[in-house]
Amino acid sequence: VQLQASGGGLVQAGGSLRLSCAASGRTFESYVMGWFRQAPGKEREFVASIIWSRGGTYYGDSVKGRFTISRDKAENTVFLQTNSLTPEDTAVYYCAARRLSTLTMRPKDYEYWGQGTLVTVSS
Repeated sequence: VQLQASGGGLVQAGGSLRLSCAASGRTFESYVMGWFRQAPGKEREFVASIIWSRGGTYYGDSVKGRFTISRDKAENTVFLQTNSLTPEDTAVYYCAARRLSTLTMRPKDYEYWGQGTLVTVSS
């Protein structure tokens, strides 16, 4: 399984970015796909996850109502639409894949990780 995250960049507070994670190497019908983030000096934080087959979603408290996770089965791609960004959202964002189709927010439950994409929000 290979995961390639993209879409990060520099944005002003209040702005938006759409992150993408291209997945390859197998079919993902039984998988959960997730987004995590890690700011300098902080632990990796759960952002959102989605059940690939049914589309059920789960969000971290800090992003509820602002971020939306989705997937395009035909393109084997997971998206994270980030809105109303604040400087506290500044971090490297990672996509991850979990072989079991149960939602979880623990990083250790995800077996595969992408390389990360940097999001910087200026005030």
